Amino acid sequence: MPIIKSAIKRAKQTLKRRERNISIKKDIKTAVKAFSAEPSAKTLAAAQSEIDTAVKKGLIKKNTAARRKSVLSKIAKKAGVTLEAAAKKPAAKPAAKKTATKKAPAKKPAAKKAEK
Repeated sequence: MPIIKSAIKRAKQTLKRRERNISIKKDIKTAVKAFSAEPSAKTLAAAQSEIDTAVKKGLIKKNTAARRKSVLSKIAKKAGVTLEAAAKKPAAKPAAKKTATKKAPAKKPAAKKAEK
């Protein structure tokens, strides 16, 4: 057991963080197992959500999450499952484009010829 005050605090923080990380990993595993047992849009969304949460917390890397979600989507495709949320979302409105019209360069007044 550490004696220095900051080391004691660090040990407590490490334990809390470790418990939280284990909990999140367990949630991912249970969600993926639930989806594998019964592929449905609801279980697919839950599994993907758990994976996204782990990325947000810094528990797994972005590419790892992408790979795991890819595997889930392959299983879903074989089972004929599609995400309902993606189908229900209305089409995004295209952003209003600013059309910058080029103005013709200002004409210089013709030089007046001096009459003699």
